[in-house]
Amino acid sequence: MNNTQLSVLLVEDDRDLGAAIVDYFALEQLYCDHASDGALAINLIERHHYDVIILDLNLPRVNGLAVCEQIRHKGVDTPVLMLTARDTLEDKLAGFEKGADDYLIKPFAMAELVVRTQVLAKRKSGQAKRLTVEDLHLDVKCQEVHRGDELLSLSPIATKILEFLMRESPNVVSRRRLIEAIWADDPPDSNSLKVHMFYIRKQVDANHKVKLVHTVGGKGFAIKKMGV
Repeated sequence: MNNTQLSVLLVEDDRDLGAAIVDYFALEQLYCDHASDGALAINLIERHHYDVIILDLNLPRVNGLAVCEQIRHKGVDTPVLMLTARDTLEDKLAGFEKGADDYLIKPFAMAELVVRTQVLAKRKSGQAKRLTVEDLHLDVKCQEVHRGDELLSLSPIATKILEFLMRESPNVVSRRRLIEAIWADDPPDSNSLKVHMFYIRKQVDANHKVKLVHTVGGKGFAIKKMGV
């Protein structure tokens, strides 16, 4: 991924540190918005797409843990790097429980912050609790899938396949990668994935003009609105 493509949200109430990070990121060709409190951060996240969110724990109005928890419940799968002066195991576990992807302890080297940001930007977070593609919604915790107001009937394996595809949306996922992600070292027979995808397509797209489940010839599968 080219650095010029990365858009970062820094949420840090220390304005001097925030300004220093923004300036350093600019030198590394990383675009960085800065929010000084949790409420402003949530507002920016709802209105803009970011590749990475750098989130301080101790924030005014809404603290970092609460910000992380709220955006995860809204389905935001942007990777979150938490900044904290607390280095106990309990503090780290609390952050991961609320949906953080990585931690960096203050004080830190700017070069390390850049590297951590670049690594996180290469993937979506696996911490999102609710996934959404158009009017298709998957509640990860409850393992419930809705298309609009309709509750879909999917098997556990089909739900797992759908979750993986939705986390990668709108990217195409190869057949091989999907099989490895779902079945790991115990792959099914050759027709199993085909049958599951037929079942998912029937459940998700039946009676809907906008089709979301697509087979991309020679490449794999994708969950997206055509043209995206």
